[in-house]
Amino acid sequence: MRAVINYSSGPGSVEIRDVPIPSVLGPKDILIQVKAAGVCGSDLHMYHDIQGFPVKRPVTLGHEYSGIVADVGTEVTLFQSGDRVVSETPAYVCETCIYCRTGHYNLCPNRRGFGVLEDGAMAEYVKTREAIVHKVPDNVSFEKAAMTEPTCVAYNAVAHHSRIRPGDHVVVIGPGPIGLMCVQIAKLFSPGQLMIVGTSKDKNRLEIARQFGADSVIVADEQDVVKEVMSYGDGFGPDLVLDAVGISVTLKQSVEVVRPGGQITKIGWGPSPVGFSLDPLIQKAARLQGSFSHNYPMWEKVLLMMGKGEIDPLPMTKVYDIDQWQQAFVEMDSLAHAKSIIQPNP
Repeated sequence: MRAVINYSSGPGSVEIRDVPIPSVLGPKDILIQVKAAGVCGSDLHMYHDIQGFPVKRPVTLGHEYSGIVADVGTEVTLFQSGDRVVSETPAYVCETCIYCRTGHYNLCPNRRGFGVLEDGAMAEYVKTREAIVHKVPDNVSFEKAAMTEPTCVAYNAVAHHSRIRPGDHVVVIGPGPIGLMCVQIAKLFSPGQLMIVGTSKDKNRLEIARQFGADSVIVADEQDVVKEVMSYGDGFGPDLVLDAVGISVTLKQSVEVVRPGGQITKIGWGPSPVGFSLDPLIQKAARLQGSFSHNYPMWEKVLLMMGKGEIDPLPMTKVYDIDQWQQAFVEMDSLAHAKSIIQPNP
């Protein structure tokens, strides 16, 4: 089968290769014929070899995917060939630590993710585990279903880790795929004001943010972010800041603007040192909360909302055939659009 492989370290070490279809299924394994696979920012980081996490190379990229069940292991009972499905991202968890035993397997210290430490889904077929597979509603396309994973990241951050109420002032920093889906999820809570912060390079993505429900847009390299945010309402700042960028400067802005007693939920990763005092968090009695990944109930809820039409990530996407994988990477990397989707079996 054809697969997009990160075959070694070094920038640009990605190409299509012919590799064997996974042929040995464990008793609880499922083989999926991949219909759609999203390109994540982490895939771009691996393409440029600037990722801040360990990678097992060579590795097939891709962890956001949907498809059709092609084969099942001998003990699989919930799925059969022909089912339309999506799969979560942890290819392996230990199943014995306290986090696995309590349903928080996304925090398992031995977790191995698709497309990083295990072969992923930018291929014609991928092998996964029955425990993390979900059926896709009939009215949800494969392309939309492949966006379940980034949508669940946003759902976890906004609906689970954040305290958000109708009428709240909410600021999302960063109009990447996660930030854009944070806008959609936050809009479900009827915020009083929903702001998105980006840069002039994000013009296309900021327009999508408006389409997704943002009330106002702040362009960071043309406006004073702190001043613009604080100009709304009573001037005490937003109840909730969702930092979907994660670098030092955006965290500093988050700390500066967050309302006394408010919350910052940090979703974006950043390798740089903080480089500033966090004492304002103490003075404001504000909360800084991290959010990572997702778990089974979140996938079920997001798929349900997709089926009801309450969430639709497709306006931020562009679809490519697997032979166009490099174009898919380059155009997403250039910010021409927020998310590329690759079709290994169109």
